[in-house]
Amino acid sequence: MAFKKEKVFSRKWIVSYLLILIGAFIMASGYVLFVSPYKIVPGGVYGIGIILYHLMDLPIGLTGLALNIPLAIIGVKLLGPRFGVKTVVGFFLVSGFIDGIEMWYGSEPLVEGDPLLSSIFGGVFIGLGLGLIFKARATSGGTSILAMIMTKYTRIPIGQSLAIVDALVVGLALLSFGDWTIPLYSLIVIFITGKVIDVVMEGFSYEKTLFIVSNKYEEISQKILEDLNRGGTLIEGKGMYKQDEKKIIFVNVTRREMAVLHDYINDIDPDAFVTVIEASEILGKGFRPLGEKAGE
Repeated sequence: MAFKKEKVFSRKWIVSYLLILIGAFIMASGYVLFVSPYKIVPGGVYGIGIILYHLMDLPIGLTGLALNIPLAIIGVKLLGPRFGVKTVVGFFLVSGFIDGIEMWYGSEPLVEGDPLLSSIFGGVFIGLGLGLIFKARATSGGTSILAMIMTKYTRIPIGQSLAIVDALVVGLALLSFGDWTIPLYSLIVIFITGKVIDVVMEGFSYEKTLFIVSNKYEEISQKILEDLNRGGTLIEGKGMYKQDEKKIIFVNVTRREMAVLHDYINDIDPDAFVTVIEASEILGKGFRPLGEKAGE
């Protein structure tokens, strides 16, 4: 993953580092206020830091930093300089904020006696912080570097590699604390973190992708063009059973437009076949501009 150079003190540069600063603080708050007090270990170098904190009273942030620096050096040697200055700034800030908040606030949980609620909000905070860091074109460093190295030498997909590394850290927590509730709560944090990152990176999805198979495709197309003021694409197809030629309408619409289009299709051809897909992101005319996404 290559990172474009940004002009120092340009608007884009300032926004990027503000995102990293805010993201690092939110992420650190998630660890200190919700996750660490209940010994929940959601993978990563800070997960290892939480284990060592409760076993040996070592600072979580300092432990994370001590692991991140050599991992970053190894990553650059084996994978090339793909991490960038922003990633280094990011993990320094997260480590500093974790130990700073812990010194200021203490080690007691924000929500007393409720590890489930803490797992949920810990995942939200960590996911939100990581999402903001990712939007700044930085990475989380840490075990994601190990996952990249594993992928390079074993051909295991990066997502699976990261899951394996984090699972090993969660397993280490189980061995260290001997409590089966810890990995279960940790899985909740990991799951919510991933979902929140997706929302931060892609936003809430309000768009739908429709594939419409109908013999009256011309009339339906006219409705889409004239009444909805949307474009679309006609795809050539062939029925599997009768081997007859088909025209498939491919169109992207908003949630409100989809309800209107359903009524149109039902009036024109009640026998039409419609497939609706949740579109995580649509870029282009009539939706979010492609240039805006590229400029993030």
